[in-house]
Amino acid sequence: MYGAFWRILPGPAWVRFLALVVVLTIVLVSCVTWIFPWIDGIQNTGEGTVGR
Repeated sequence: MYGAFWRILPGPAWVRFLALVVVLTIVLVSCVTWIFPWIDGIQNTGEGTVGR
């Protein structure tokens, strides 16, 4: 799968590497900013299943 990404990107190796770093950074920032908080809001983490 990563090889396919590498082959479809245009340009020399350093441009491909830079493009992959930028795309991965955008994906990570998007996950931390929107996806993870949305999932945290859906989950019910306030309830414990172990009683005393």
